[in-house]
Amino acid sequence: MNTIQCQLTERFFRYVSIPSQSCSNGGIQVPSTEGQWDMARLLQKECTMLGLVDVALSPTCVLTGKLPARLPQECDRQIPSVGFIAHLDTVDVCLSPEIHPQVVTEYDGGDILLNSAPHIVMAAVEHPELQKYRGNDLIVTDGTSVLGADNKAAIANIMTALSVLAADESLYHGDIYVVFVPDEECGLYGSKSMDFSKFPVDFAYTIDSCEEGEVIYETFNAGHAAVTIEGVSAHPMNAKGVLVNPTLAAVDFVNMFDRRDTPEHTEGKEGYIWCQSICSNQSQATVNLNIRDHDKEIYRKRKRCIVENIEKLRAANPRAHITYTIEDIYGNIADAVTPDNRKAIDYIYTAMQRLNIKPHTIAMRGGTDGSFVSTRGILTPNYFTGGLNFHSRFEFLPVQSFEKSYDMTMAIIALIYEG
Repeated sequence: MNTIQCQLTERFFRYVSIPSQSCSNGGIQVPSTEGQWDMARLLQKECTMLGLVDVALSPTCVLTGKLPARLPQECDRQIPSVGFIAHLDTVDVCLSPEIHPQVVTEYDGGDILLNSAPHIVMAAVEHPELQKYRGNDLIVTDGTSVLGADNKAAIANIMTALSVLAADESLYHGDIYVVFVPDEECGLYGSKSMDFSKFPVDFAYTIDSCEEGEVIYETFNAGHAAVTIEGVSAHPMNAKGVLVNPTLAAVDFVNMFDRRDTPEHTEGKEGYIWCQSICSNQSQATVNLNIRDHDKEIYRKRKRCIVENIEKLRAANPRAHITYTIEDIYGNIADAVTPDNRKAIDYIYTAMQRLNIKPHTIAMRGGTDGSFVSTRGILTPNYFTGGLNFHSRFEFLPVQSFEKSYDMTMAIIALIYEG
């Protein structure tokens, strides 16, 4: 490995050694786990040692800081300020929060034995994506956890870039702001608790997609609906004309929606309404729905459809008490693009051209922290970490692609200075 690859890998190993898996708690407490505090405090110390100013850790574990501009004396141009965002948490997919990465040197194309004790093997025939990385050094799991490249590869990327910029006085740049947020994986709760006065940037980037070359500036508009049905309970011996079964009412409600308009029947930019759960007993039922669409107007129509179906359910069950909430979770990054900020996206493609990286632009069937931040008027597109198979024990990170992600960060910063 070269010097940058070694620094990236060393940082990555240090960061994933801190368990910071989040847990789904509906945002009741942010962060949702103590390990995210440990991660934030480590980064707070490192940012301070690198000479960042205004380093602050909020009550919700949002870490912010600024690397002040370094400009030549003769520079009389206004250099845009840029932000970089990464999340502190790793995903909870019922695997161990403890991550034990290992390096496969110059991968030869065969199976990878991740763990000999329970004999966990990453079979090449089941993972054809490996073949593209023959001859590369691969960071892999031990088969008991995710790798955590989502998103600690981004943290290592950003911190390495800050380290290099702070140390090399020949590298000119404008103001660079960083923010590390908790609880991205369980609802973007960290970015939603940001103090945006501490992030006064012209535009920003998340580094939170996968394979080398991926670019994302289109995401879902996302919402959540919760419908509560309070029925009327009764003993079966005198239930006729009295009992209103909330469970059956909930089933009737769910059946009002098009069964083809669901995640398992859609792809690409096709949206959906997803019934995630029905929780019920003899007295009450709650239906949880996720609403997703890239098109803002169709997204609004989906929300209206839910309300219309609730009214139908009320008409069919006049003695039931039916209430609901609908909330927006995040927006489509593309809806924040304007002629003035479009250059943030252009910088990604120019950087890729400069680095000889083939772009692979994706309309993401999901969201990033940038999906929320963009709704606050800060366009925040996303580019690759280099990792593959996120949210899986078979996640892996080619070191050469990891370095390319870092190169992207440095190239974007240079392009912003060049103007």
